[in-house]
Amino acid sequence: LQWLRNPGPQHERRTLFGDMVCFLFITPLATISGWLCLRGAVDHLHFSSRLEAVGLIALTVALFTIYLFWTLVSFRYHCRLYKEWRRTNQRVILLTPKSASLPPNQQSLLGLQPLKRNSKETIV
Repeated sequence: LQWLRNPGPQHERRTLFGDMVCFLFITPLATISGWLCLRGAVDHLHFSSRLEAVGLIALTVALFTIYLFWTLVSFRYHCRLYKEWRRTNQRVILLTPKSASLPPNQQSLLGLQPLKRNSKETIV
């Protein structure tokens, strides 16, 4: 989610946004166009116009091949950008142990204030 909010330089942000918009518009367009071409091919087969039917089927195959190719190339490009972003934008959270369980010399190394202890307490 952090990458989607800030994917990197401005041109990468524009590319990601543009590809998302294209995907949202092209997917229904490709689906409807493919359905219409296949429907037209079926109608042409009923009227014994086989050449037009073959042409519409070839158009449908070409349409979906181009759509799938564009989707795959775009997806791989953005996966590569995401991997690069993840490699260079790691968020590290340092969890330090409670100071009561550390010996005084390790507390000073971590910058923790030493705690006053009773003489009856021992560190285990």
